[in-house]
Amino acid sequence: MTLKDKIAVITGGAGEIGLATARKFLDEGISGILLVDIEEEKLKSAIEKLNGKRVFYFVADVSCAGSSKAYIDKAIDKFGRIDILFLDAGKEEAVKSLSKYQEEVFDNVLGVHVKGVWLGLKYAFPYMQKYGGGSVIINSSIEGLKETTELMANTTKKHSNLGSIRIKALEGKPNVIRINSIFPKPLGNKLIKPFDSVFSPNTCGEVKKGYQQRIPLEYYATNEDIARLVTFLGSDDSKSISGATYMVDRRSRA
Repeated sequence: MTLKDKIAVITGGAGEIGLATARKFLDEGISGILLVDIEEEKLKSAIEKLNGKRVFYFVADVSCAGSSKAYIDKAIDKFGRIDILFLDAGKEEAVKSLSKYQEEVFDNVLGVHVKGVWLGLKYAFPYMQKYGGGSVIINSSIEGLKETTELMANTTKKHSNLGSIRIKALEGKPNVIRINSIFPKPLGNKLIKPFDSVFSPNTCGEVKKGYQQRIPLEYYATNEDIARLVTFLGSDDSKSISGATYMVDRRSRA
């Protein structure tokens, strides 16, 4: 029961990773969870799947200041504090070359992944400072540590996340607010499909197979693998860790 008496907020809470993490949090005895997402019907479905009286939801666009402040305020009104903030909200990106990338798509992707992270930190920090600290986990991607053609916005947003955790980890130190980030390789879920359709349109599964061969254990991490790591980083078991980045790809060697 590593999360007993803790309160969590999960953005992107209706997605696969958000849902798996909420389920793991409940298994570890968490006192309350606020799931945040932009689609209410998906949030309602997530609540039904979790079947937990300790789980609530709030509809918000994390790229907007008013919405971000509102979901943080909702968590405080409902629970009185925030111990864990998992910034997991994401937006699927168009896979296109630089010259074909549309400005609107670029702005939307960065709005969720860069501005959304900044706003979550901006509004949660004062409450975490007031109530004795907490743990923030940012869900990034392996693109934040390397680069891939056709993924201009994705690479940009994830490198930005790396800078965010380094800055905020320093700012959080005096108030025992820990900031860490996870960097998954593509998971074995629906998000790999757009890559297949662009890079290997005539051969189903070739891109996924290629990614898998580049992972030392040739194993795609699952949503549950991510949830276990987020649970560790949210718990007191990781109380001495801040400003760290974790690759999630079942690596068998460095």
